[in-house]
Amino acid sequence: MCDATLMANQENNQVKFYHSPWSRSTSVLWLLEELGVPYDLRVVNVHKPETVQESYRAIQPHKKVPAVQHGSLVVTERAAITIYLADKFSAAGLAPALDDPMRARYLTTLVYCDAVFDPCVTAHVRGLRPAGADYSFGAYEDMLDNVERRLSEHPFAAGDRFTAADTQLASSLGYTIHFLKAVPLRPAFDAYLKRVLGREANVRAQQIDAELAERHINNSGQASVVQEPAS
Repeated sequence: MCDATLMANQENNQVKFYHSPWSRSTSVLWLLEELGVPYDLRVVNVHKPETVQESYRAIQPHKKVPAVQHGSLVVTERAAITIYLADKFSAAGLAPALDDPMRARYLTTLVYCDAVFDPCVTAHVRGLRPAGADYSFGAYEDMLDNVERRLSEHPFAAGDRFTAADTQLASSLGYTIHFLKAVPLRPAFDAYLKRVLGREANVRAQQIDAELAERHINNSGQASVVQEPAS
């Protein structure tokens, strides 16, 4: 195979990552840094939604982030993206195997972050105080108690070792506690965040986000989808 063909194949197989700094997609940025695979980062400035190109709906129908494109495949939604990437690049050891007892808790945590944690926090911030049976995602206090109980039972999201689920749960907890101020800093949450947020991959992701935010949020006139060099 000639060098040009090899390079073309590598480019086609590279993960294309659609991301907006300081958003929910930062958790996927952290995951990609943990996986250690090359990726092509494209900024979609959801902080200025009027600038996001209509053509982006072909990737993400709501013009939101995150989204990844891998060859001809497009994956959206954080839980699905995390499952796909961690399984695809399994050499990093971030996804419990199908026969690993941790797999059930791992999958549950990933979906819980999107389907329960986020909606509960959003409802709480908006001043809604639903009872547990009012909405499919349940009550805010029930969610807090459940996450606290799980992190009291095991040091990490899925059990006794760090997995891709921790990039999602820790990102959600860290943001909603320290920035959104919508979740109380319970002792179990504090101890957990101290265990995981200092990981080198997360530090790199935060540095990348800070640089991107300076260019695309703090400055005006930026294009909505911009190719960035891979990390």
